[in-house]
Amino acid sequence: MNKSREIKNWTIQDTAELYGIDNWGKGYFKITENGETAVLLGAPDNLREVSLYTLAEGLRQRGIGMPILLRFEDILKRQVDYLNRAFRAKMGEYNYSGAYKAVYPIKVNQQERVIKDITTYGAQYDHGLEAGSKAELMIALAYVKSKDALVICNGYKDEEFVDLALYGRKMGLNVFIVVERPGELKTIMSRSQALGIRPAIGLRVKLSSSVSGKWSESAGDFSVFGLTASQMLEAVDVLKEADMLDCLRLLHYHLGSQIPDIKNIRASVAEACRYYAALAEVGAPMGYLDIGGGLAVDYDGSKTNFAHSRNYSIDEYCSDVVDVVMSTMDEAEIAHPDIVSETGRALVAYTSVLIFNILDVNTFTAPDLAVDLSPDAHELLTNLKYVYNNVGPKNLQEMYHDALFYRDEARSRFMSGGMDLRDRGLADQIFWQILIKLSQQAAQLRFVPEELKDLEKVMVSIYYGNFSVFQSLPDSWAIDQLFPIMPLHRLKEQPTVSAIVADTTCDCDGKIDQFVDLYDVKSYLPLHELTESEEYYLGVFLVGAYQETLGDLHNLFGDTHVISVRLDEDGEVVFTNELSGDSVGDVLSYVEYSPKELIETFKSQVEQAVRSNRLTPIERRDIMKAYEEGMNGYTYFEM
Repeated sequence: MNKSREIKNWTIQDTAELYGIDNWGKGYFKITENGETAVLLGAPDNLREVSLYTLAEGLRQRGIGMPILLRFEDILKRQVDYLNRAFRAKMGEYNYSGAYKAVYPIKVNQQERVIKDITTYGAQYDHGLEAGSKAELMIALAYVKSKDALVICNGYKDEEFVDLALYGRKMGLNVFIVVERPGELKTIMSRSQALGIRPAIGLRVKLSSSVSGKWSESAGDFSVFGLTASQMLEAVDVLKEADMLDCLRLLHYHLGSQIPDIKNIRASVAEACRYYAALAEVGAPMGYLDIGGGLAVDYDGSKTNFAHSRNYSIDEYCSDVVDVVMSTMDEAEIAHPDIVSETGRALVAYTSVLIFNILDVNTFTAPDLAVDLSPDAHELLTNLKYVYNNVGPKNLQEMYHDALFYRDEARSRFMSGGMDLRDRGLADQIFWQILIKLSQQAAQLRFVPEELKDLEKVMVSIYYGNFSVFQSLPDSWAIDQLFPIMPLHRLKEQPTVSAIVADTTCDCDGKIDQFVDLYDVKSYLPLHELTESEEYYLGVFLVGAYQETLGDLHNLFGDTHVISVRLDEDGEVVFTNELSGDSVGDVLSYVEYSPKELIETFKSQVEQAVRSNRLTPIERRDIMKAYEEGMNGYTYFEM
């Protein structure tokens, strides 16, 4: 429904519960006393509230338009610290004799600033990198400097890839080449012999354990990558015959990107430990157990095994992994391996927020039904008004069916010429007002008829946001990923409009119509009515993982502005590493146009119009100025 029931004495706590910020915010986001959404920056023992609305307004005043992606360096540092310290704490608690080696998968967010910050903040923990391509390997070789940090090489590997990995090892880096397909081992061995460099080899096992959720196909018997038990034995025999079994030091597996249930994590670790022990028993020196990624993000704050949540904490995750590995290895009388995790999503998701302004709103408006229709009004309008006047809690289904019948009759009459456009429009307005009334009264019932339950899904307003779903939130469109969304201000007011959010692309898929909720997925987002006096800003949270790299150029909307935010030594907000979003010329060049040639081609068209007396020379000047300025302008709506 468009307007929710009024709640007297609306408070900030009501807003916090409505949007669930205390559930999914993880202590990084909150609502301030003056009703604005804030990020908490600084060290854990000295946090400062920074209003996102104030940041957005400050950037607007600097001439930086929406949309903007804000990255929070302080949050990334805290996440790196927390993950590494949590594992080390559990290992100390359990008297685990191995070490923990964090490895960040570059594919999760390849942006230079993110990689630089992770390797800088993680240097004290020997935080390494995982590469799944030659380009990512080149990043890893340049940014990982500690000989104790790991560089894990996954993905398809040609000779050039393998050579780079071997050269990295020659340089003193701890580079592991993981065999994920049977044919890769031959390439690794041949290039190793050709270059005279002994490799560090890992085997990726194809576990029988599987998981629920959106990434279930990453594991299990039919996963794309990984070796079966028999293929692993063949690899051991080949290495042994070549006197290279001592190079086999690591076992790797990967369950998926977001594992919501801790039971699946325990089961997969236990199965992998058996394979690790078996490899050690046949003579491989081993030493490293790579449990892959999968540490989930609680996007909806429900703390359940729902696909967009997780039913465990990071501490519980670390505890279960260490406990299972330790007990299995102790039983097999094998030394505790160094535990490697390729945690990416949980590390960077919280570090970025997409902010955009609302450009317009489309709501269903109704006529003033207190005014009588004229005596000669169309009979269908009279019938619809009768339905509106007689809706009551005891006849909701009957009135709903009557309204549908008269609405369909009005459409049919219009198509056959029996109703003019004005009456057709009025019939639609009365119909929607009937639905609003039906929905409001149905909300008062203890048991709502099934066909009336979905009324609010079709009666929402459309808020048009200055952004592209396809560019900035591709997972929302492609795999129905849920991200927390809420206004950045006016949070002391009750939001009374039920809305979905559409972007600026001319595509029916360019919208967000599923929203996080503590108990379910909501089909609308409560928002405030727009005012003439100020911009209305929305923030999309937890978008630091995957979204920047997966975005596409639908309708040629390019990358947004990106700005890093941190507190300096004096606790003041500092904008750093400001990256301008794509210009129109930039995105045109991505699809093989030459902006310079386009300008010249357009200029000839304009000059022809002057010669034909359709334009004056002064008009030509103004048109060319507008065209050239547009070429250098932001691809999004500019104020």
